[in-house]
Amino acid sequence: MRWWKVLGLAGAAGVATTGVIIVRSERKRRAYTPDQVRDRLHARLSEQPESAGDNQG
Repeated sequence: MRWWKVLGLAGAAGVATTGVIIVRSERKRRAYTPDQVRDRLHARLSEQPESAGDNQG
């Protein structure tokens, strides 16, 4: 029955680690100003091939 405890602790540690990773990425995302977000989106859009829009209609 001891292995159940080890498995439970490993699962809890995994959930906690995932939470830390999500919080860090959220802080990075919220650090952008609206102008920076707009510029990044425009840059990503300009990198896309022109033919990608042809299949949407």
